[in-house]
Amino acid sequence: MCRRWLLVLGGVAGTFGGGRVCPAAAQRPAADCAALTSLSLPDVRITSAVRVDPAASPSAPPAADVRVPHCRVTGVIGRETHFVELLPADWNGRLAMGGTGGFAGGIDPGSLGSANRGYAAVATDAGHQASGTDARWAIGHPDRLRDFAFEAVHRTAETARAIVRAYYGADPRYAYFLGCSNGGRMGLEEAERYPADFDGIVSGAPALNFVGLGESFVKNLQAVFPDPTAPATPLITPANLALLGRLTREACDTLDGVRDSVIDDPRRCTFTPEQLPLCTAGQAAADCVTPQQRAAIARVYAPLRDAAGRVLYPGQPVGAEDAPGGWAVWITGPVPGILRESGGRVGSVQGAFGTQMFGAMVFGDTAWDFRHYDLSHAASDTRALSRLLDADNPDLRVFAGRGGRLILWHGWADPAISALGTIRYYERVQAANRDATDFTRLFLLPGVLHCGGGPGPGAVDWASAIAAWREQGQAPERVEARKLVGGQTVRTRPLCAHPAHAVYKGQGSTDDARNFTCSAHP
Repeated sequence: MCRRWLLVLGGVAGTFGGGRVCPAAAQRPAADCAALTSLSLPDVRITSAVRVDPAASPSAPPAADVRVPHCRVTGVIGRETHFVELLPADWNGRLAMGGTGGFAGGIDPGSLGSANRGYAAVATDAGHQASGTDARWAIGHPDRLRDFAFEAVHRTAETARAIVRAYYGADPRYAYFLGCSNGGRMGLEEAERYPADFDGIVSGAPALNFVGLGESFVKNLQAVFPDPTAPATPLITPANLALLGRLTREACDTLDGVRDSVIDDPRRCTFTPEQLPLCTAGQAAADCVTPQQRAAIARVYAPLRDAAGRVLYPGQPVGAEDAPGGWAVWITGPVPGILRESGGRVGSVQGAFGTQMFGAMVFGDTAWDFRHYDLSHAASDTRALSRLLDADNPDLRVFAGRGGRLILWHGWADPAISALGTIRYYERVQAANRDATDFTRLFLLPGVLHCGGGPGPGAVDWASAIAAWREQGQAPERVEARKLVGGQTVRTRPLCAHPAHAVYKGQGSTDDARNFTCSAHP
């Protein structure tokens, strides 16, 4: 009988629910753990290899609450690409790599949790050491940018395979990559640039149009923080968000036939910022907005366009504006930690990422000020960075030809990366690859924020879904998502492969996935 484990894999707050993986037979190590320090690999230094038994050594280095005996290997590839690999005593014959969110800069412990299920698990810092919202490491270091873009993940994948071979005496039968946000971008870079590295990739809320995303952050910053004398005071207030969240739910919650405080498909929602009541006295209040506030909210919802009107990056879909961890963290702020790290210059997470991308990666100027930047220059200013960091090439024929499988997923209420961009990429993949549905699926999660959280069910066992598809040919048409409160499941819903969506059957609890079916019709 399979054992159930919790699997948490990389990306900003990326959580992947527990599930089942049933190896034919667990494989034991063929070599001593400590001996791996003597392993000779080109341009790789193994710095430590230590057996860890969590039951016997509770003070062992933390690794996503890994509870099984394993060999913990650390090392450096090239000059400064650090990695950690966990080799479980009972190996299921598979390798799993987790992506890293934000600007990376450290080993994400959550990326190593698959060791609990018997995977050889590996993660990398992407070639530099820094906090995830700090990109100053890139100034004057084009080699670090290349490592961050794609080289560090590729070289770590190759190194991890070699270590598996040395330790177990066999190559992995299958290799998987799972990541969210920038971790999702990393997965798409692998599919596009190094299609032989992984057999299956799960890419959640991918920052695939990395540069366009940074440009959209600057668009929002200019709308929300227009006053240079009050850089940490947002024009959009908590009261505005409460009003906005209430009005969007009133307008659109029941369009799917279920009242559950979740907007199923924001594209069907007819709410517009013009429906926000204006304060008659011109002063902000809890039940109205000023003209300036309404204009700022409208700009957040609106796409970023070039001078010819072409969409450079999609706008923010409506829904969950007032959810904890939503707009108040990403778009409006102020967030105390971001204020401290930026020296009071920016107060939102979008502010941190947008100013760091332009200041450090584009201009090499830590004093760069978004308020004075003309976004009409962005396309030319960011062209070189776009070629390096964007992972939006829809031609996946080589990956598909090797039997590769790709699952894309995105929360509809994501306040960081618009789900509309992932839909557009998926449609381009469909257009560029014959029989694309043989190897690609997209799932949209109503009411889910960035990589998880929000009012909608967002805990999904993506690892089992990708393994069942690649190894057993079970293409995922419907997967179950859970809403967790205090570690307990309070709601389940089916996620249907796009363009299908969940439809309530009309009987039974709306908190039970069994009472929904998947339909391609509105």
